[in-house]
Amino acid sequence: MFLLHSFQRRAAGIALAVVMAFCASAAQASGADELSGKLVLLHGLLDRSVFKRPLILNASDTANGLKGDVYAIVDHPVSSISSALSTPEAWCHAMLLHINNRDCTVSKGATGPVIALSVVRRYDKPVDSAFRLDFDFHTIDASPQHLEVRLGAQAGPLGTGNYQIAFEAVPADAAHSFLHFSYAYDENFLTRAAMEAYLATFGRSKVGFTEVGQKAEGQPEYIGGTHGLVERNAMRYFLAVDAYLGGKDALSRRNAWYTATEKYPKQLHEIDRGTYLALKAADEHH
Repeated sequence: MFLLHSFQRRAAGIALAVVMAFCASAAQASGADELSGKLVLLHGLLDRSVFKRPLILNASDTANGLKGDVYAIVDHPVSSISSALSTPEAWCHAMLLHINNRDCTVSKGATGPVIALSVVRRYDKPVDSAFRLDFDFHTIDASPQHLEVRLGAQAGPLGTGNYQIAFEAVPADAAHSFLHFSYAYDENFLTRAAMEAYLATFGRSKVGFTEVGQKAEGQPEYIGGTHGLVERNAMRYFLAVDAYLGGKDALSRRNAWYTATEKYPKQLHEIDRGTYLALKAADEHH
């Protein structure tokens, strides 16, 4: 039985690697038809997802940095998603659900709206210690059958840059949508060295979601390092978007985000619900 399960895990891993290689080879600005084609390709993997919901998560290297991709089917029609997430203000509200995001404002830039997102390195750091990411916001398409938005920030902390967030949705059926969320950034040698030093010391217990083997006692061994970090962050942002879509007000969305993250405590647990809600409430009045 163990050998069968081991073979099944390896087969699933190979299939996922092939699928992700295909997806990575596609143009980044995919368009509705291409994303609909990916739904057909990924449907079997979504049905067998280890997340107990139709969701696939993958981290990969780019030419100059790292990228996390989430593909998922959600319980919202594209028409409602397009209405809810086509503005920069909506994205501010959604991204503020992330535990490390403490403030968000929208202003008018030279080429369109700019989202200024204040991010702390740890949730317990004061908001005045946050670094700022200035995302240019672009709505590529917003129709009842397709939503595509892109956010890009040139500069980040510790030598990182070229932050890219992309979100796209097409119908899965009349009541459900197929989403693709990606989160990527570039890093230099010093950034990589500093991050690897952190992950080897204070962050050594942090892991991602991809199973890379089994421990001696039979428990799964999860990916660590920078790929694990990107997987955690991509998942947190995806769950923020999902919670924003399902909530009616700020409090319900915060509770939904916390509940969703706690389904994966090994990867995402940081604080108790009361502390998280109090932190977010305090940020409102900062």
